[in-house]
Amino acid sequence: MTTNLTKTAVAAVLSLAIATPVMAGNPAVKARQSLMQLYKFNIAQLGGMAKGKIPYDAKVASVAANNLKTLATVDQAAMWPAGTDSDAMFGDTRALPAIWATYPEVEQKADALIKATEAMAAAAGTDLESLRGAMGGLGGACGGCHKKFRAPE
Repeated sequence: MTTNLTKTAVAAVLSLAIATPVMAGNPAVKARQSLMQLYKFNIAQLGGMAKGKIPYDAKVASVAANNLKTLATVDQAAMWPAGTDSDAMFGDTRALPAIWATYPEVEQKADALIKATEAMAAAAGTDLESLRGAMGGLGGACGGCHKKFRAPE
C-alpha cells in the first residue's frame, strides 16, 4: 500500500541527493531522532501493557496506538538529507548509509509500518488480548527497518 504521501516523501529524499553540510546538531538529524523518541514513548506504553508491567487502560492504549498511526504517516523527506548517515555524522546518528541506497525497500518498510500501526490502532482499545495480538506485527515492522538500517548502540 504505497500512499501518495510515501511517494512524495521518497521523491523528496531522492531529490536531496546533493551533499548537505554536515555539522554537529544537524536539525534534520535532530528532527528524525525526535520522531523516533515519540515512537519509543508510545510503544513503551503499549509494550508495558502487553507485558503486564503497567495496567491495561483502553483509552491510554487507544491514544498511544493512534499516535503511532499518525507518526507513521509523517512526511519525513526533509529529515533524511544525503550526508546525514552514521559514517558521515561520526556517531551523531545511528542511521546506516544503506538507507539512502535502497529506496524501494525503505518504502516497503514504511508501508509495513503504516499497516502495523493501523492494525494496532484498531486493536489497542478493544482489550488486552487484542493489543497483545497486534504487538508482533508492530515489533516486526519496527525491527524490519532497524535491523537493516540502524547501527547498534
